[in-house]
Amino acid sequence: MRDEATGNRPRCLGASVPHRLAASLPRCLVSCQRREGIIYFDNAATSWPKPPVVVQAMLHFLNEVGASPGRSAHRLSIAAGRIVYQARETLAELFGAPDPLRIVFAANATEALNLALRGLLRPDDHVITSSMEHNSVMRPLRALERQGVEVTVVRCSPQGFLDPADVERALRPNTALIVLNHASNVAGTLLPVREAGAIARRHGLLFLVDTAQTAGAVPVDMQADKIDLLAFTGHKSLYGPMGTGGLVIGERVDPARLEPLTRGGTGSRSEHEEQPDFLPDRYESGTPNAVGLAGLSAGVRWVLDQGVEAIRRHEVALTQRLLDGLQSIPGVTVYGPLDAGRQTATVSFNIAGLEPSEAGLRLDEEYGIMCRVGLHCAPAAHRTLGTFPIGTVRFGLGYFNAIEEVETALQAVRDMAAT
Repeated sequence: MRDEATGNRPRCLGASVPHRLAASLPRCLVSCQRREGIIYFDNAATSWPKPPVVVQAMLHFLNEVGASPGRSAHRLSIAAGRIVYQARETLAELFGAPDPLRIVFAANATEALNLALRGLLRPDDHVITSSMEHNSVMRPLRALERQGVEVTVVRCSPQGFLDPADVERALRPNTALIVLNHASNVAGTLLPVREAGAIARRHGLLFLVDTAQTAGAVPVDMQADKIDLLAFTGHKSLYGPMGTGGLVIGERVDPARLEPLTRGGTGSRSEHEEQPDFLPDRYESGTPNAVGLAGLSAGVRWVLDQGVEAIRRHEVALTQRLLDGLQSIPGVTVYGPLDAGRQTATVSFNIAGLEPSEAGLRLDEEYGIMCRVGLHCAPAAHRTLGTFPIGTVRFGLGYFNAIEEVETALQAVRDMAAT
């Protein structure tokens, strides 16, 4: 799906469409053309722009459906329920999950991780994680630690790599869970989830993976990777809206063991004051974000139509050019694997003599480059990389970025490093 003229930019957006054609484009496409002075390199936080089909799906829900799914028997409620179930089916296809009903929706990956960690772990249980985790894992674990859960944080290399043998060496008789992110949100480093999954399966443990940085951008297969619990977010590389995400609960997980975070109305078994014990209702209380799930379903279908491998190839090419270019600039330090094949399209760096916050402000105001600076809600990862407490400048590339934007950004960094 590359533009035949440039070979780079996906042609479903209007970012490179001549002004004379703008009047004939839908408004959601024209908006990108109106912001042609912006280079958006903050996809590791939230992907932007979204595929037009995502916007269309959300507008269709609001304009044509609008009802609460699973709460009424009229046709609009039934139509809403179908849309929500379709979102489960598309996600099951993407992740290789055998049962769509074991996909539980949440507001984001953070809520999904809290459900898994707080719902599974009990006092005296032992859990293993890595030193490259986001606070969405570390903060729940530290809270559980105060309640008697034992936590081992396995040290990663200064590039963010995790040795699976170190995970196996950390096992204890009371180990109940291994939890890892699939890729670092700071340096993009890919962690060995397949090897860790094999370790967990060999020792009869459960394996939880945070795919916030990889779902839709890097292939994930719950069966091949032996993942028992998979947390995902909708607003990054699944190209859905904010406020969507969830937890995929594998068949080895007994719902009786996994306590809900919330309890309340589900539209089912309303005659009982006890929470339903079946999936997904056990974990989905309250009216869902159905319009968001309509957009998420469209985003996932769009990813499946492009092909995750094709998305990955494009992002690897952009990332390698960025890595090579940054490393050639005097005064610039790049962190992580320095190898696009071993990381996501997320690159962290610093410029000598510039605080990350100052660099980020200049990139925005002088060059129109949107990025993120600081500690990225991952202090453990920054300690591992040696960038704590100042943090880094982070460029998060995405499928809708083009090589010309990378070259423009590299020239901006050259200019800043030379002054």
